Amino acid sequence: MLGRPENLPRRRTEPPRFDLSDIQGNVLRGYTLPACAYVFVRILDIGKACRLLERTLSMVMTAEPWDAPPDRALNVAVGYSALVKLGLDPTVLASFPEVFRDGMASRAERLGDLGPSAPEGWEIPDFDFMVTVYAKDLETLKGALDEVIATDVEGGVDPVYIQLAQDRPTGQDHFGNFDGVSQPALAGSGVLGRPGDGQPDGAGGWRDVAVGEVLLGYEDEDGTLPAAPAEPFDRNGTFVVVRKLRMDVAAYRRFLEDAHFPGGPDLLAAKLLGRWPDGTPLASSASRPDPALVADPARINNFHYESDPVGLACPAGSHIRRTNPRDSKGFFDGRLTNRHRIVRRGRAYGDPLAAGSTEDDGVDRGLMFVCFQADIWRQFETIQALWVNDGNPFGIGADKDPLIGEHHASAGKLTIPGHPPFFVKPLPTFVTLRGGGYLFQPSISALRYMASLA
Repeated sequence: MLGRPENLPRRRTEPPRFDLSDIQGNVLRGYTLPACAYVFVRILDIGKACRLLERTLSMVMTAEPWDAPPDRALNVAVGYSALVKLGLDPTVLASFPEVFRDGMASRAERLGDLGPSAPEGWEIPDFDFMVTVYAKDLETLKGALDEVIATDVEGGVDPVYIQLAQDRPTGQDHFGNFDGVSQPALAGSGVLGRPGDGQPDGAGGWRDVAVGEVLLGYEDEDGTLPAAPAEPFDRNGTFVVVRKLRMDVAAYRRFLEDAHFPGGPDLLAAKLLGRWPDGTPLASSASRPDPALVADPARINNFHYESDPVGLACPAGSHIRRTNPRDSKGFFDGRLTNRHRIVRRGRAYGDPLAAGSTEDDGVDRGLMFVCFQADIWRQFETIQALWVNDGNPFGIGADKDPLIGEHHASAGKLTIPGHPPFFVKPLPTFVTLRGGGYLFQPSISALRYMASLA
């Protein structure tokens, strides 16, 4: 019998077994609670901060299934500075990956966070950990926030920045595009993945993503355990990237109108994103939106790029094609993309710009980008640094992501293949980074250990 090829990942035959009570919520399954607040906290006194954490442990939501949606949910993620202040053993601190220890601000040049997006202009100040509070509505959220902040009766921490956010009822982002369509289906999570949510299986179909790509302590796509910090942080935790992304909606709308694209503003918006504004993928319907396709869970995300190598339907430089190349050939082996999936749990913030307006109203609006992964460098940083802000992997030179790329220092462009091709240039910067960081969301048992350090 022929031996197993060495370049194929080992696949486990049984789904992983989870202790759901030890995993924080919102990782394996996303919350449906629409209102949200991101509370960035600085530690003032270690002993008091540990006692505060101990008091709030009962409020932290786990991954256990709900009988009914709760009124609110709370989760905690810590930065490296918090672990240092807690006085962890140096060998434990050193076991955390260098990227996490460095922090996002120190890696700004690699990530392309330059010009208006550089750390010098960030609104979110230095912080040690983040508390995320979700609620069924804004009134409940306000009450939960009051309770969380009120627990700090001893002055152990300082909430240095609070960002409110809320899912938009239309499901669209501030640019008017249907958002959150594609998420990786995680093996054993209990959430049934739609066709296209997982990984290409090599036979035209799809399979679930190994949960170790997101959650520490479980097999990843290589069939091995991902590198993890020392105990008690080695299992049921995940690394978190949070970024406040301000969206210049007025500039985006003006750009679509002034570009004089032959297909019109809606088709140009679709070419920038890779989907029509209603969510129809260009790879499935290049000439028009398809409401029936969007309404069908089996079709909305079920598409490949292999049959469109030149990008006549969906440009190689479009946002969704470069952030998840799927089965693209020529510049990617489909298996390579399997190691770069992330779970996104972001929320829109700010009131929408008035319909049809192309004048900036001064309102701060955008997206609180949050993603989970087992390896920040291999997953988020590969996507951000090598795919979003560098077109070379796609054979399009220095062209950056047309929607979220930082174009301030270059005359960015998007090539739309055709007969003849159309060059969209220069591209303004539509999205600006206003702060964030690299965090670690520990297991419940690790949070309990941290609280005990007082």
